[in-house]
Amino acid sequence: MRKIILDLAVSLDGFIEGPNKEIDWCIMDDDMNFEGFLSSIDTIFYGRVSYDAWGNYQPEEGAGSSEIRFWNSIHSRKKYVFSSQERKDDRATFINTDMAEKVLEIKRAPGKDIWLYGGAGLIKRFIQASLIDVYRISFHPVVLGSGKPLFEDLQNRISLRLIGTNVFRSGVVQLVYEPDNTSGNKL
Repeated sequence: MRKIILDLAVSLDGFIEGPNKEIDWCIMDDDMNFEGFLSSIDTIFYGRVSYDAWGNYQPEEGAGSSEIRFWNSIHSRKKYVFSSQERKDDRATFINTDMAEKVLEIKRAPGKDIWLYGGAGLIKRFIQASLIDVYRISFHPVVLGSGKPLFEDLQNRISLRLIGTNVFRSGVVQLVYEPDNTSGNKL
């Protein structure tokens, strides 16, 4: 079965965006091999707000060829948007009912792994429904002091098992975890 991978940048103090929704602190180094991650997925899950902001983002005029290739690669994936709004969109499938059931259908379908892009509300719902198979959290060397936290209002403790660590030139440290189902999680 395909895996749902939460791949996310986080400040050292646990925020996924600053107090004004800024993400200018996120670092993308070539040694992070994000293209390798993209080649391992063929589907992206978005919340509506994240999709509206990034789901069809186009680089500014004059952007470099690597940035254009990066966004073209992202946009070539199948996109699902979880939203309470019903909406028609030629570039994405909107899901507004039976989230867990639909996610399991998608996971059972043939294909590569699935990137849980976010936002925070969708991530929280996936955590509460125990739908995340891999947590790839990249801690960036910046302390924001405030903003939108990654883990907020969780109902239960989540036990994770470390399966990988990557350290990059920029000082970003990526920790890769799987849920530890042997520790009595109550999810």
